[in-house]
Amino acid sequence: MDNILSFLRNRCTSVEEIDEHTLKSTCRLQDTLMDAVVEITVRLPDLEITDVKGEVYRSCRKECRESADYLRKITGVRIGPGMLKIIKGLIGEISGCKQLVFMVEECCHGVILSFTKESLVDAPRPRDIEEAKEFYAEMVRENVRLYNRCAAFAPGSSLVEGFDLQENS
Repeated sequence: MDNILSFLRNRCTSVEEIDEHTLKSTCRLQDTLMDAVVEITVRLPDLEITDVKGEVYRSCRKECRESADYLRKITGVRIGPGMLKIIKGLIGEISGCKQLVFMVEECCHGVILSFTKESLVDAPRPRDIEEAKEFYAEMVRENVRLYNRCAAFAPGSSLVEGFDLQENS
């Protein structure tokens, strides 16, 4: 029997290197209530957002169906400290669609984490479980942006057990 209150969500963020000076980050959200995609193009090395595209294919909220055009307001914003406040200020209030703002933020975090990927791949692989937990917990402490960005570094994971975001921000 189907439950009308059941809710399914699938979100994926990917980053693609277009050329040596350009990254494209895409966030796709499909859930019971919404189907949308946001794509930002970023110029390297200054991490300036040079283009933003969004499409809402399905949403129960009229604000979201009509908000994709507001995304262009973040063109010129640089990914880095303070970006979330800037993004919310530029499009958060006027669009009325928190999901699109969240998706832009996810695209930006994807760009940031794409620079972390190499250090994760190159990191030594401790064989002892306790040594591995401490190694990865220290990695998150040194780069707080990793916290809650994947299941391994999510609250409740043994790799970040005891990690307090307040004391590390």
